[in-house]
Amino acid sequence: MSQSFEASRSLTALEQDNTIVAVIEMSKAKWLIAALVPRFKRQPLKKIDAGAPSLLKLLQDWRNEAGQAGHTIMRIAVTYEAASGWRAGCGRATSRPMPSTQPALRCRVSTSVPRPIGSTPSF
Repeated sequence: MSQSFEASRSLTALEQDNTIVAVIEMSKAKWLIAALVPRFKRQPLKKIDAGAPSLLKLLQDWRNEAGQAGHTIMRIAVTYEAASGWRAGCGRATSRPMPSTQPALRCRVSTSVPRPIGSTPSF
């Protein structure tokens, strides 16, 4: 009997002491990268030109900086939020198609009138 794949279970635990966690906000011209780097008292925030080479250089610089502080980085975890023109920035850098983040549904409720959140007991 074969085991089924369950995407909600993590196969590897997050080891914060040797993992850089980076978040990228992408647009056509610039990318904004925020990161959690082990042993950094600051949380790096950097704006770079859109493109994979500049992103990889920045991540390697952070890895080297952590190494100089005596900390070995074994893993780099990256996530991104793409603006409408993100494909112009990174789509050419890879050979596989990349899905876009779907926009949120618009709420059709009027915001002009305050509405009660819930009832509170009257004493």
